[in-house]
Amino acid sequence: MTWWCTGVRWRVGGGPALGWYGEGKGERESPLAFGDVLAFRAVGGRRCLGVWRGGRRTPCPVGAALSGRGTRAQCAECAGIDRAHSVAADTMADDPRPYHVYLAWFGSGMVKVGITGVGRGSARLLEQGAVAFTWLGCGPLMAARRAEELLRSALGVPDRIPYAQKRAVRAALPPAGERAGELAVAHATAVALVGWPESLERLPCDVVDHAEVFGIEGGVGGVGGAGGEAGGGWLGGVGVVVSELVEGGVVVGTLVAAAGPDLHLVERMGSPLPERSRELGEGRRLVVDTRLLGGWQLEALAKEEGAAADVVSSVPVKPVKEVSALQGGLF
Repeated sequence: MTWWCTGVRWRVGGGPALGWYGEGKGERESPLAFGDVLAFRAVGGRRCLGVWRGGRRTPCPVGAALSGRGTRAQCAECAGIDRAHSVAADTMADDPRPYHVYLAWFGSGMVKVGITGVGRGSARLLEQGAVAFTWLGCGPLMAARRAEELLRSALGVPDRIPYAQKRAVRAALPPAGERAGELAVAHATAVALVGWPESLERLPCDVVDHAEVFGIEGGVGGVGGAGGEAGGGWLGGVGVVVSELVEGGVVVGTLVAAAGPDLHLVERMGSPLPERSRELGEGRRLVVDTRLLGGWQLEALAKEEGAAADVVSSVPVKPVKEVSALQGGLF
């Protein structure tokens, strides 16, 4: 039975998991735990995962082959179908479901506005890698859309932040109090705007912080469960990021954190990794964007091979570039 990776999934109240799809078998998940060693090889070529709609996956009609560099595991035809039926495309104006408007914080000066279905809870924020967030309002879809546009036009708050910028600031976070304070100011400014949609209920500021859930600030989310100082926790920097998966490419490392689609690994430095490594100071920091894993078969390395000192990651990587804050203190 062939299982194709679908990337990382997040569940509210739980940790990350790798998703899998088997044609005729449906979906399954493999929970991921900080401190575990990941050791796998990409095999079988990358293929389109089809369209996920209404809680089920429709396979790609041609099983299209894909490049290893793309972050979307879909061919152009399947991606077009997905887009045509998405909330983001504004093709669902009569959607009766209620929606939340949120403010999400990714780094100093990096606050964005967005919407998500009330029924999804905060799953969307975990998927985006939001370090902290607060709800802003709740109501019908088009009212939520108008509020989103109001914040963009009146305050310059973006509805998108490039993922590379979110990643680059993750290992240098200010303390939780500063994160909450920035969101509180942004929230107060937003709800006081003239032109707020009448059918959208304003919600009070109630900041939820994901740093411990992601394992990026030490504490219970870090390897070994020991407390860490604010400003990166067990990350120790963000190092390099996998730029593509290739046939036969190997990834080996200890999982120390996960945020959004990213898995943060520490690689070995010439010696085998213990099953739950606590001595992580010397290894290279490797970020695996699991959007690149989608559409691949991932073959677990045999225990002996994964433990061998000469088996190291062999996939193309690129440095994580530093970026400056986006909004320059608008709030």
